[in-house]
Amino acid sequence: MPTAQVSPPPSRPVTLITGASDGIGAALAWQLAGRHALVLVARRADKLQTVANAIRAAHATPVVTVVADVTVRSQVEDAVDTALAEFSRLDVLVNNVGRGITRLPSALTDEDLDDMLRVNVKSALYGMQAVLPHFRLVGRGHVVNISSMLGRIPSVVPRAAYSAAKHFLDSLTINFRDEVQAEHPGIQFSLVSPGVVHTEFGNNALHGGVDSRTLPMAQSAEDVAAVIAQVIEDRRPDVYSRAGMAERVANYYATLGQDP
Repeated sequence: MPTAQVSPPPSRPVTLITGASDGIGAALAWQLAGRHALVLVARRADKLQTVANAIRAAHATPVVTVVADVTVRSQVEDAVDTALAEFSRLDVLVNNVGRGITRLPSALTDEDLDDMLRVNVKSALYGMQAVLPHFRLVGRGHVVNISSMLGRIPSVVPRAAYSAAKHFLDSLTINFRDEVQAEHPGIQFSLVSPGVVHTEFGNNALHGGVDSRTLPMAQSAEDVAAVIAQVIEDRRPDVYSRAGMAERVANYYATLGQDP
């Protein structure tokens, strides 16, 4: 069941974050605490409640927790409904849930692909579709989808299905933006693409994986969360989590194909 503090003042934006019990999601909640009312969504009730209680103790921030599996459409819809019931508004949705995989493309199964699409694409689609009626009603809103550098450059072979799923998410986000902004320019859809992040991501990959925290150049969850928080403020449509990444992507595609 959701738990809540007092309702926020009318000027305080309300942000719903999925995957908020750990990693980037929890770090983002801390970044926004004190300025936003928060709806924190995750499957792990104990860890989610620990994050929420710590934020409440440190900041005068209204926090609602919703235990949900965002790969289930009805549970995503219930989370959005809870946010609107508690605060009578919802300004920002951050689709942060994701999962990697460790399996060569030649060995991928139907189940592998289904898992990658369910976690990395469908969860975000359900969120975007769930908030869109409210955003259209008020004429404004912001969706931030957390993608990956591997969605732009498929450079890790055992992550092939993950790269494909994140590329799917990138394309879906851009097309969602084009469709909605044709009539509602006040509704933004942003992509944030981190590289390797110092979290449990690698350990939680389907079929196991290398601990992301041991990889060189792993960026902290707090640094990535700071980028996301800035995107929520400035509403840029497409942002990488560190300097030089956009140039790497441009160079990759500049050398990849040739005109006839």
